[in-house]
Amino acid sequence: MDLQDMTVIKESMAGDEVEMLMFALERARAQFAWKCDGLDADALNTTLPPSAMTLGGLLKHVALCEDLRINEFLTGDHLPEPWKQEHFDADPEWAWHSAADDTPDELYALWRASVERSRAAWATVLANGGGLDQPSIFTTQAGEHPNLRRVLVDAVEHYIRHAGHADLLRENVDGRVGEDPPQPSAS
Repeated sequence: MDLQDMTVIKESMAGDEVEMLMFALERARAQFAWKCDGLDADALNTTLPPSAMTLGGLLKHVALCEDLRINEFLTGDHLPEPWKQEHFDADPEWAWHSAADDTPDELYALWRASVERSRAAWATVLANGGGLDQPSIFTTQAGEHPNLRRVLVDAVEHYIRHAGHADLLRENVDGRVGEDPPQPSAS
């Protein structure tokens, strides 16, 4: 995963609510990408005992969560490959475990594609009017629909939590530390 593929994040100091929450999501994605970037299969499959978590497993899990969020809360679109119900019926933790069978290029491409689908879905639902107050398509058992604000805040929180995991795993792999990826130098 090349960080040049990620959207350049410019910090907004005076954005509205949507801009600030989308900035927070993109910043957390960039932090996560930087922690997972440029690794070979051995590094992506390195654990930090006692946890069995790996950076490869995180990449696949986060890709799944991006696609599930689109499916369940934003558009109702069918889940794309490789997300098949039979994988999860056989092993509920399939996304985590099966990452060891994927190449780094496959994992990075899977994650990047899910992020692009998510960006497109968010742009579409927010362009339809209603902002973050509009209800998601998800219905709770009580018949309620979380609004898009709740869905977006949950997305940010999910990335922040896993960027922390990735931070520890990456430091264990090669010593990379820090909060934000280095910014490209102005030429």
